[in-house]
Amino acid sequence: MQREDNPVMTTGLQRIAAKARSETKFQFTSLTHHITRERVWGNLNRIPIKSAPGCDGQTVLEAKENFNGWIDSMLQSVHRKGYQAPPIRRVYIPKPGKQEMRPLGVPCVTDRALQRSVSEVLSSIYEQDFLPCSFGGRPHRSAHQALATLNEIIAGRKVGWVLEADLKNFFGSLDHGWLLRFVEHRVGDPRIINLIRRWLKAGIMEDGEIHPNTEGTPQGGSISVLLSNLYLHYVLDLWFTKVVKTHLEGEAYLVRYIDDFVICFQYRSDAMRVQNALRNRLAKFGLELEPNKTKLVEFGRFAERHASKRGRNRPETLYFLGFTIYCTRNLKGNYRVGFCTEKSRLKRSLTNLCDLMKRMRHFSIKEQAFNLNRVLRGHYAYYGIAGNFRALQRVHRIVERYWRKMLDSRNREGRVTWEIFQKIKAQYPLQRPRLVLPYPMLQAIAVL
Repeated sequence: MQREDNPVMTTGLQRIAAKARSETKFQFTSLTHHITRERVWGNLNRIPIKSAPGCDGQTVLEAKENFNGWIDSMLQSVHRKGYQAPPIRRVYIPKPGKQEMRPLGVPCVTDRALQRSVSEVLSSIYEQDFLPCSFGGRPHRSAHQALATLNEIIAGRKVGWVLEADLKNFFGSLDHGWLLRFVEHRVGDPRIINLIRRWLKAGIMEDGEIHPNTEGTPQGGSISVLLSNLYLHYVLDLWFTKVVKTHLEGEAYLVRYIDDFVICFQYRSDAMRVQNALRNRLAKFGLELEPNKTKLVEFGRFAERHASKRGRNRPETLYFLGFTIYCTRNLKGNYRVGFCTEKSRLKRSLTNLCDLMKRMRHFSIKEQAFNLNRVLRGHYAYYGIAGNFRALQRVHRIVERYWRKMLDSRNREGRVTWEIFQKIKAQYPLQRPRLVLPYPMLQAIAVL
């Protein structure tokens, strides 16, 4: 078996990328030969061992052990356009800060490895087409870069109004016909087209029953992320860049992360016109704005000056990628964009941490500290951006107090006083809050 980073495989994708970059309208008619044993094996190894199995019950370890037993028949069926995409197991997870549940699709492990392989090949084409305003689900791009770019746009450009938008049931609303037409702009290999069609039509298994899928693509598969980005590339990104911006009086900027996006405007009149045109544009492709998450906000340094005239102490706030974004000032009195963990996200993080401490209160103190620090590091890694240090400190304080309470509840010999708890912390310290992206780094990773 060849290594995952096989130079021949890498060179093949580099050639595809170079061709896609130099010929922007070229249609690739032969791509399936890049879906090899080595590529599928490499992507199988990138699936976390503890990933949930699909409807066939096969785990990642079992798929690896049986690799030689299923890979050849899978590749043969792909090449002869006979691959039958297995049903996707549907599970539900709670939405942040809400009582509603979000549906997720869990493909079979072997199908997941194939999806990742196809997505890898197609990404080498579409990464040359995708615009700088798109950040979600793309290699070497992150939510932090989207936030940093938004920060630079609002703080450094002529921005007075921001349209905060979210798409209603985006993944469940994608029109299969339009999506395949978008794919065919660049992909003319009938085997790849057939494979994508089979994935789109794969049944949904729920409560032991398989239901047909006529629209949308289930959240959870790697191919779904690529296809959703491709859909909005044609529906939103290109339309905004090539059509909308050329008809506006002032400056305008789009920042999109999958289906969450914000559009910044210099003038309110432009914002109102685009908001109305956007609804019509989305409706043409079967999409709709979520009313409760879509609003036009006066925001930025100019909005701060006008806030008092409108009876407010400061401009309204924005919500994007788990952060509340607000207008503030630095120590020198200059305008600055502020970031703070969104209340619903903060509440969810604290609830999860408290639940974790309840479940493991009878573990050894060393194990408890290890598990708590692992979760805290993950929280700080995402929310540790400039201006949000107080929210990180709040999480640390609440975890510290609740941990002492849990230790106290299991102690039969007496209370765990703060003095005793300080000694425990000295031996098993909790991860202290830290900023992974202070302002200089936040400015450095912006993509403009």
